[in-house]
Amino acid sequence: MKHPQGELADPSAAFDDSTPLARELAEITRRRQALAAQELPLPSVPRVLTVANQKGGVGKTTSTVNLAAALARAGARVLVIDLDPQGNASTALGVEHHSDTPSVYDVIINDEPMATVVQPSPEFPTLFCAPATIHLAGAEIELVSLVAREQRLRTALEVFLREAAEPFHYVFIDCPPSLGLLTINAFVAAQEVLIPIQCEYYALEGLSQLLRNIELIEKHLNPRLSVSTILLTMHDSRTNLANQVVEDVRTHFPDKVLATVIPRSVRISEAPSYGQSVITYDGSSPGSLSYLEAAAEIARRGAPS
Repeated sequence: MKHPQGELADPSAAFDDSTPLARELAEITRRRQALAAQELPLPSVPRVLTVANQKGGVGKTTSTVNLAAALARAGARVLVIDLDPQGNASTALGVEHHSDTPSVYDVIINDEPMATVVQPSPEFPTLFCAPATIHLAGAEIELVSLVAREQRLRTALEVFLREAAEPFHYVFIDCPPSLGLLTINAFVAAQEVLIPIQCEYYALEGLSQLLRNIELIEKHLNPRLSVSTILLTMHDSRTNLANQVVEDVRTHFPDKVLATVIPRSVRISEAPSYGQSVITYDGSSPGSLSYLEAAAEIARRGAPS
């Protein structure tokens, strides 16, 4: 059949992938289909990961919330423990954390059972959060005089996981961007450390100090602890600097860096203001797909032996 202008009509013209937008849409469709086709393995014992970086603004809380939501979406039972007094993880998961809310503070300082503070997140039926309140800001000082001050979160978490009516598969602990007693509690309670690194200038600044601190915790307080995962965040593929940071981090930590890189994304930044993860806020966005892919990598890798 002739085209009105005399050329043969091309039935694939409507799906022309020669434009950047069309190629991007085709790639997003491919990634969504690949994610839909896979079934993630569930660990036989709970994996407890502390998400840490002494440098602020690297996507630590954002990664905690979105990885947890991604794994819950895949069917895992996931607990997020918010150890940051700012309570941003609690906000993003849509759970109450005003000053009168039972919180992690009560668990660490007042020996309250963790089961009394854990709340279900409206994000997914299998996602839960132990929220932070402003009281945590004073917890560093109060912990100093307490017995077994570095072990208090681990003790409470072990009891909670042992007595849970249904087994949990993952626990993510979001800590403040500093190395105080709250962060030490998080390291002592975990088996794995996940370090988000932003793809920007000075990305590796402070990382060697963080790794030294983790080694000290491993040596003196928690021999089970290891850095299992490094996640590259806030990547802008248009800049040479971001691509150079990716290359440098992969060179330094070839076995720990996830293949998935989290892009700089407006959708990721917007989601917490709606009390949501990007997984539920805009599940088809590149940022959401990247966190789903990163979570799948973490699940498939399994805990370090």
